[in-house]
Amino acid sequence: MNTAAAVAVPAGGCGAAHAAAASEPAQPCDASEAAPGTASRAVAGVKRHRDEPDVIDPVDRAIATSAGALTITTVAVVARTCKTCPHGHQRNKRKECGGSGICGHGRLRHRCKDCGGASICAHCRVRNSCKECGGSGICAHGRRRVFCTGCGGGGICEHGRQRYHCKVCGGAGICEHGRMRYSCKVCGGAGICEHGRRRNECKECSGTGICEHGRARYYCKECGGTSICDHGRQRYRCKECGGTGICAHGRARYSCKECGGAGICEHGRRRSECKECVGACAHGRVATRCRDCRATTTAASVA
Repeated sequence: MNTAAAVAVPAGGCGAAHAAAASEPAQPCDASEAAPGTASRAVAGVKRHRDEPDVIDPVDRAIATSAGALTITTVAVVARTCKTCPHGHQRNKRKECGGSGICGHGRLRHRCKDCGGASICAHCRVRNSCKECGGSGICAHGRRRVFCTGCGGGGICEHGRQRYHCKVCGGAGICEHGRMRYSCKVCGGAGICEHGRRRNECKECSGTGICEHGRARYYCKECGGTSICDHGRQRYRCKECGGTGICAHGRARYSCKECGGAGICEHGRRRSECKECVGACAHGRVATRCRDCRATTTAASVA
């Protein structure tokens, strides 16, 4: 032990040592105060806790020397206090500080699939969130406990939404444009690829939402997409399934005049077929639906 960093304990025994240590305020971390190589390694005899606050327990400062005399070690205080980085986080979990708990992929080592972290189960999921493994984070309804409305999970707000994604609650996942931060192009969300599309729906990026047939997996009949019902239609537009896209009049809600569908313009016509809204061509027809205009355009492109 470095005797220069130790202070002898008063003659009152352990009780006096603990009282003296308790009256001594914890000093801020300064690596220059510690002996070389001591601030980054565990000090013998000092009990360490996981996820402990940065307040030094006075009892933990007292360690026994080889001679049996009780001393209070400055090295122990420095080593314990240095767990906090300049950003106010635990140093071993901070990328900027090169924390030992961060792997080469920039993730927490124990949760990294590529590194085979200890918290990753045999199904390549975080163990406490894995249904097959019966993770402690899965509730009786088969959902993540924190996001389960039936269990009153802490992640559910008073509006019945995930607090993180709730606009009314000002969730952290909502950006200043009122969109999900992850999917906002203006904010450069992580879910937007270099082509300006949602990363999981981009063919060039081989997004996970694109199936082997080059379609959105969700809407692909051959892949059995989850949005395809038993009748082979999009569930949203299926009358037999009571799809939400079907209104009370049995029509597509988007095109229903009585329901004021978004596809109906202020003139009471389909927006895409309204001359006032779309404009009329030289032949007096809807510009986008005129055969003569299309024929002229095709002939000009061939020439």
